Amino acid sequence: MSALWLRLITFLSLACTALSGPVSSGPVWRDIGGFITIQCTTSLQNQKALSLQRGLGEEDQILYFYKDTEKFTIKRELKPRVETKVQFPKMDIVIKNLTVEDTGAYWCVYGRPNDNDGKMTPTKGVGSVLLVVQGAEQQKKNCGEKESPLSNTLVLVCVLITGLVLVCVFIVFFIWIFLKIKALRTTTKPRQATTNDVYEDMRATLRR
Repeated sequence: MSALWLRLITFLSLACTALSGPVSSGPVWRDIGGFITIQCTTSLQNQKALSLQRGLGEEDQILYFYKDTEKFTIKRELKPRVETKVQFPKMDIVIKNLTVEDTGAYWCVYGRPNDNDGKMTPTKGVGSVLLVVQGAEQQKKNCGEKESPLSNTLVLVCVLITGLVLVCVFIVFFIWIFLKIKALRTTTKPRQATTNDVYEDMRATLRR
């Protein structure tokens, strides 16, 4: 089992534990490029604000809505992909063109002013979901399939280059051997032939 799947299983286990309860609609699986509609609502009275938080620790604020001003604050990079339909305290939040980075736990968090200091008291509402955007493994597979012909071509080119280099080495080696042999033949002195000139000359002298 790959490290990616181990991380995913760990994340799902933690997120499902955190999301367990009546406020959660459970895990939702979506494909890359798809969309999800998060339906937030609450039965609590006098709620003034709604915040959509992402992450197991609710550390990433995706959207904030304040009832009295009807003002939205949406995370900048998500603005083109987020649509809302509001009948406060109900709100439908649509996130489009999903990517793997959108995977995470999404929390519907309502707030009402505290009577003592006016600060918002957060309370989780109904509609929190665990979103899992799938398709990363398939993308890797497709990328691998696309890269396969290129890899085969590179292997073939490497084999051809190696073969040409070996042929060139053999040719240079044979040329070197040929030149070496030729040089040895050129530098070898010919053996002097023995003649009978002196013997013939002495025979001639004795005859006289």
